[in-house]
Amino acid sequence: MPSVPLGGYGPVGTPTGAPPTGSGGGKGWLWGLGGAVVASAVWAGALFATGGFGGEAKADLAGYRYMTNLCNPTDAQPIEDSGYRQKNDSGSTSDQHSSSESPTLDTMTCNIDFEPSDAVSNDYSSVWLYTSASLHKKTNPEPEFEAQYRAYENQETSSYSYKVSPVDGLGDEAYVVRQQTKSGSTTGAYVILGVRDGWMTYQSTWSEYVSSSSSTKAKTPDEATEMLKKSAKATLEKMKE
Repeated sequence: MPSVPLGGYGPVGTPTGAPPTGSGGGKGWLWGLGGAVVASAVWAGALFATGGFGGEAKADLAGYRYMTNLCNPTDAQPIEDSGYRQKNDSGSTSDQHSSSESPTLDTMTCNIDFEPSDAVSNDYSSVWLYTSASLHKKTNPEPEFEAQYRAYENQETSSYSYKVSPVDGLGDEAYVVRQQTKSGSTTGAYVILGVRDGWMTYQSTWSEYVSSSSSTKAKTPDEATEMLKKSAKATLEKMKE
């Protein structure tokens, strides 16, 4: 029985262990090995960059920074242009804010109390703009972001339901949640706008109630949405300054 070469790395017809014929065979094999090593190094680097092999992905904060008072960059001009003014309490605005900074998550909030500009003393209204922002330093919020807002679609009562829609032109992704009243009431509006830009998440909420006997009328959900979009765009730009 003829002998069969073992290993099979040499050219056809060349016994294993014999030097390859010509000067190119050995170099080609070495270049192939070198390419495999380079490819392995790139693959390993990618794993470390994305959290593989126990490495941590670097937080993409998209230029946003932590601030102790989120009310400072919160842009209320679109609200005021739509016929509202901030309530004054003893000569000072009634905004409230809080913040917390940590190695894993920075959070900031701002709450501003408004009233219709043409409201009279016997009118009753409750108008709030609540904003919050978070800088996620260890965990990417992208996989769960949309689901947080889509969950509103499953919340329904005999009085109202929620409609969730994507919004273009804000961050990497954005969604608006509009509360829909089944009675067709025009005495209030409740709208939430959520924005994700990199690992930064931002939310603004418009909550308004005007009594039926009031001389003013509440904004519709669509009108409130436009105010929130304009305010969010200007606010997010200021949070990078």
